[in-house]
Amino acid sequence: MAQAGIVSRICYKSKFFLRNSLRYRSTNSPKQKTASSVYRTMNIFDRKAKILQKERSAQLEDYHLYEYVKEEIGWRTADRIFDIKRTFKNAVELGASRGYVSRHFLPDSVEKVTLCDTSQTHLDKAIVGDGVKVEKYVMDEENIDFPENSIDLVVSSLSLHWVNDLPGCFDRVMKCLTPDGVFIACVFGGDTLMELRQSLQLAETERLGGVYPHVSPFTRIRDIGGLLNSAGFTLQTVDVDSITVYYPSAWHVMKDVRLAGEGNSALNRPLRLSKDTQFAAAAIYEEMYGKDFPEKDSRGVPATYQIINFVGWKPDPTQPQPRERGTGEVSLKDLHRIDEIIKHSDKIELKDEDMK
Repeated sequence: MAQAGIVSRICYKSKFFLRNSLRYRSTNSPKQKTASSVYRTMNIFDRKAKILQKERSAQLEDYHLYEYVKEEIGWRTADRIFDIKRTFKNAVELGASRGYVSRHFLPDSVEKVTLCDTSQTHLDKAIVGDGVKVEKYVMDEENIDFPENSIDLVVSSLSLHWVNDLPGCFDRVMKCLTPDGVFIACVFGGDTLMELRQSLQLAETERLGGVYPHVSPFTRIRDIGGLLNSAGFTLQTVDVDSITVYYPSAWHVMKDVRLAGEGNSALNRPLRLSKDTQFAAAAIYEEMYGKDFPEKDSRGVPATYQIINFVGWKPDPTQPQPRERGTGEVSLKDLHRIDEIIKHSDKIELKDEDMK
């Protein structure tokens, strides 16, 4: 009996130490940093409503009259890809719509591209550059599914601003990219349609005593940089561009935005906008931002589209690495003597005042 009790105590202590050691290992094991672990998912947009909006606009016979902003930004995004002196074997365009970026590809820059969009009608009408292999898939930007390390270029133009799980999207892009693969995209920024937003707010405040979100919220610049960093991208670049388009009136602004498939799809959006509020907003828009064009004998109102462009690379040992701290040989105080420094290849001795 005593021997059995000793054996049972030994077994119990062995299980205790084993359980504690496993717990110690699990708590001290390194965790991979992801954007989803830093930023929480925000359920802002009604994805079903947005898919319906895009499908309705895709079926319009005169849709090409309302895609001028997307066409312009698509060309600018493609031009950034051409600056990379490399031929991409396998590329993906997320939220491709009618292939606003891929239509500019050439075989010497991209050999094969996969177009992904939620609208089959848009994909059927998508255009791709001559000589470029193409595949088309109906795929939601929030649930992209590609094999790991299989894509060397992911591009998106004016599509990701409707994604709820933007951190998860960045993590999935990072996962599917090959080492030294690049993620190039652009989204609408916070100052987009600021004139329309302010006019609606003033009109509703005057008539209803409060405001409703008629223009969907947009991503901020600092959030894009934070997402790229949290997802693990290197050699990051974020810049902002702005396009101002003049319209005959505020009515034309609202019409073009809606028919382009960019209508409000926020979950807390109001069901309707009253007629008197619309007329008041149009009058305020005209009064605050209207501009005369004497050379054309006309008058118009501006609409601002702020574009946030960003680039991120998947880490790879072949990429340029920063020098270690303390390896600098020239003081920043000597920048005024930069011409002299360039002429002489020898080292310049730092003075005591430079070391302070």
